[in-house]
Amino acid sequence: MQTFTAQMEKSGRILIPALVRRKLRLNEGAQVIVKVDEAGALQVESRLQAVARVQSKLRKYIPEGRLLSEELIADRRIEAARESKKPRASKKPGAAKK
Repeated sequence: MQTFTAQMEKSGRILIPALVRRKLRLNEGAQVIVKVDEAGALQVESRLQAVARVQSKLRKYIPEGRLLSEELIADRRIEAARESKKPRASKKPGAAKK
């Protein structure tokens, strides 16, 4: 692990060194996740890193070759087909025709 020194400004802002910003692929306006652990240490990670970390943890629960996105799309198509077969509500009396 590399260690960098940064200085806090009066406003509470901390400038992340350019080398770290490049390594984390952080551009102006990028969101980061800031954590304070039990010992009081400050940790900063990019949203991309956080998503990759969570995906990695979840991957062990999903069998190899299974695509949850494809399953979701199939479920939505079944639901849409079911919805299209339902009778539609009739128009209210006196409603204007288009």
